[in-house]
Amino acid sequence: MSRTYFLKDGKEVIEYFSAKNNWANSPRSWRTGKPDIYFVDAIEDTKALCLDVQDMIFLFNTFPELDRYGRLSMTTLLDHLIERITSFRFTSAEEKYIHFKETYPNIHHRIPLGMVASYLGISQETLSRIRHKK
Repeated sequence: MSRTYFLKDGKEVIEYFSAKNNWANSPRSWRTGKPDIYFVDAIEDTKALCLDVQDMIFLFNTFPELDRYGRLSMTTLLDHLIERITSFRFTSAEEKYIHFKETYPNIHHRIPLGMVASYLGISQETLSRIRHKK
């Protein structure tokens, strides 16, 4: 399992988590070939495959199934990020937490609470109060 995050004023801001057999990357960096603000870190013991952009482009051009998979993966990520923006703008902290658990049903219980709070954009204290209500 991994997290994708950036640093803002020395604090980690987590954008999304990736579970077993999921992609973890910085789409902008992948697309432009330049360093981006995002970091990807494993948060559990992880086996990872790293592909050079040129190798990935070769695979996409050679195997249409992989090209389609790549496009669907990026669309899924875009959908997720749009949902996050909507959640940040229009939902309460408790609703954000419920949505988080629905988004990551198989891994939410394994993610450290500080990382969950960062992902939700709330303090750990607020997250603890929400979790104790349940």
